[in-house]
Amino acid sequence: MKLYYKAGACSQAIHISLRELGIEFTLDAVDHATGLTESGIEYKTKVPEGYVPALELDDGDVLTEGVAIQQYLADAHPESGLAPPSATVERAHFNGFLNWLASELHKSFTPLYKQKLDDAGREAVIQNLSAQMDLLEARLTGGRAFMTGKSFTVADPYAFVITGWAERLGIGLESWPQIAAFRARLLERASVRDALRAEGLLEEGATSA
Repeated sequence: MKLYYKAGACSQAIHISLRELGIEFTLDAVDHATGLTESGIEYKTKVPEGYVPALELDDGDVLTEGVAIQQYLADAHPESGLAPPSATVERAHFNGFLNWLASELHKSFTPLYKQKLDDAGREAVIQNLSAQMDLLEARLTGGRAFMTGKSFTVADPYAFVITGWAERLGIGLESWPQIAAFRARLLERASVRDALRAEGLLEEGATSA
């Protein structure tokens, strides 16, 4: 397998899941400025939309859209427990949460990356973002260790990556102590630390990011 990625982007969630599963894969960084990957591939010949992540399977098929890739990985390795069993009510709730992460929380950050905002516009975006973060904070209140319960699932690396953007954008996590604690727990996992190091976002020997 080959993961097409950009350091710190949502592709990092797939990167973490692959390491969690112990799957053999290679990385190919995408430079959106040039349209080329680190290995010299014109990325849009693989993914016409130009987005990351994309996961190229061993037979050459290319999967896109992070939520779809995460569910594929979990279903291909049901023994991992990275998602509830298919065709169960638990899975329907799980898929609903994944879709909320993608359509609401993830997209709440998008204007801060892609738009030139005046002060009023930025404040409006941050108010909406904060409302979504409040919902995630409430989900963790009461001692829940992971996003969907007591066990790590593919929802957790996705939430980890998205919430990390708050710190990178200078918003911080002071208003969301449960989310900050969740991120600290995930940073204890070797899969998370190894993915961060491979993307150049965590120094060798460091245990926090």
